[in-house]
Amino acid sequence: MNIAIKRKPLSLWEKIYVPEILRGMVITAKHLFKNLVSPEKMMTHSWPDEHKPIPENYRCEHRLMLRDHGAIRCTACMLCATACPSNCIHITAAEGENPAAEKYAEEYTIDHLRCIYCGFCVEACPCDAIRMDTQRPVSSGFSREFFIRDINYLKNNHGTKAPYSEARYP
Repeated sequence: MNIAIKRKPLSLWEKIYVPEILRGMVITAKHLFKNLVSPEKMMTHSWPDEHKPIPENYRCEHRLMLRDHGAIRCTACMLCATACPSNCIHITAAEGENPAAEKYAEEYTIDHLRCIYCGFCVEACPCDAIRMDTQRPVSSGFSREFFIRDINYLKNNHGTKAPYSEARYP
């Protein structure tokens, strides 16, 4: 069933189009002069000479946090893998040498092709073992294997800047 939408007819002023074109040119000229007067407020960046600043709360590549003695903080509780809506986190747990000690993640992989960078894994982790604050945007590659990040990559992926305090969880 077709529905006819009644539109109001154009006035003579709108039918001429020249005033509307001039109005658009005035807006463009206003932006041009504003950028000429204060170029530091321009929205463009001179890439690749000048990189666009990344906000502090931007969710970048994942990283695994380490304890003081070099082991990862992950206790293989599987909460991050459970909270992940795209099922891109795969963890293999192993028992520690000390029976009273906690278990640890023997294998920890993240498939970045499936990851939607929602940050649910960071929120779900009770021991602050995973973070997304590397300040590295998602990289590109030529093979699928490049995007599957293993535990060794995640342990060493600490980026150039880590804005959150490292002293929250020892």
